[in-house]
Formats: sequence, structure tokens, C-alpha cells
Amino acid sequence: MPGTASRRKASGRLSRAVPRVLPAAVPWAASLYVGAVQLGAYATARLPRRRRTELLRTHSTNVDNLRAGRWQTLATSAVFVEEPLPVAYGAALLAALGTAEARWGVWRAAGVFAAGHAGASLLVYGALRRRRREGTPSAHTTGASPARAAEETGAEQPDTTARAIDVGASYGFNATVGALAATVPHHGARAAATAGLLALGVRPVLRRGRTFTDVGHLAALVIGVALGTGMRVGTGMRTGAEIRTGANSQIRA
Repeated sequence: MPGTASRRKASGRLSRAVPRVLPAAVPWAASLYVGAVQLGAYATARLPRRRRTELLRTHSTNVDNLRAGRWQTLATSAVFVEEPLPVAYGAALLAALGTAEARWGVWRAAGVFAAGHAGASLLVYGALRRRRREGTPSAHTTGASPARAAEETGAEQPDTTARAIDVGASYGFNATVGALAATVPHHGARAAATAGLLALGVRPVLRRGRTFTDVGHLAALVIGVALGTGMRVGTGMRTGAEIRTGANSQIRA
């Protein structure tokens, strides 16, 4: 029965290899995430307006929530969106997350997304808290000027950013795209892609009617580029070590 035993061993090796290959080959986690976000958006869109607004505000990474210690919003805000995703944006999000998952694996891709989302949210929160302590009026999400309104009314205007609805996948999306650009193998293409993305991220921040989300998108992009650069350099170091190890083993042999 040697043939039967060999076939069993081969079958066992194949069955053990399949679970490791499928997650890397098929972006199942990205598909599940984007699908869940979209289904959740359609579900919340059916709620009464006031209830829907309060639900989104409860899961927002705004100043009031984070100052009160509601740190869970750093996670829950990534699964809520204000409106169902447009087809083009949903496809771009799925393409970016799916590409990252196929190239780096589920956990590393999720780590880049989470680091960009949480990191940008915390940086924006810190900047808004500092502006409030210094008494500098924060920009409204609509782009209106609170300083001008204060001059016209003679009264101090409330800081609407403190309770603003700040949810969505855009921070994580920007971080993932930045990391993908920073890990392009060809040096020229990598430099062009990274510079182009950073230029696109800086442009909204320099305009007159910028909002805090514009700053968050740029911060997430920079975080993603930094993480991608770290992954690329780390992979290159490991590859070099493996080459040196292989060369030494050949010399010893």
C-alpha cells in the first residue's frame, strides 16, 4: 500500500496549503468590509432623520466623543458612512483594499487601514482641541467663517466641529492608497505615484474653504506613505539577509 499512503500524504499537504493560499489570493476581507459598509448605509438611510443623525454622531470621532473617552469610535466610525457609497467610490475603495490584501495579506492590509484611520482621526482631534484652547475659531464643516459671523452678530459662535459627524472609510482609504504607492517596485513609478498623491492631498488643505477632513485626508495619506516605505525597506532588508545567508551556506558547502 505504499501508493495509497503517498496519495494520502499529498492530499493532506494540499488541504493544509489551501487555507493559507486562498486568503492571500482572494480579497475576501475587503469585499466583506465594503459590502457591510454599503448595506449598513442603506439600513441607516431608512431611519428617521433625527435618529439617523444621532446614530452617526454617536459613532463619530469628533471632539466631544474623544474628549469624553469614547475611544471605541476610532473603530466604529470606520463602518458608518453618511450616505450609501457612490458606485465609483465603492469600486475604488474595493480595488484599493483588495489590492492591499492580495499583496500584503489580510492582517497587514487591515493594519495599514486601521493605522491611517485612527492616526488621522487622533491628529485632527489634537489639532481641534489645540485650536479651542487657543481660542481660534474652528472651520465649520460647511466652510462658513465663524469669525465673520461673530463680527456680524457681536456674539461668540458655537464650535460646530465639536459635535460634527465624522465617519467613513476615507481616512483608511487614503492611507491604503498611500502605502500602495510607496510599495510600487519600480523606483520611477513609485516616486511619481507618491508625489502625485501627496500633491492631490495638499491642494485641498491650501484652499480658503478647507475643512478639518481635508487635513485628515492628508494626514492619513502621509501615514500610509510612511507605513508603505517601512514595509518596502523592511522587505528589502530581509531579502538581502536571505541572499547573504544563502551565499554563506553555499560557501560552507
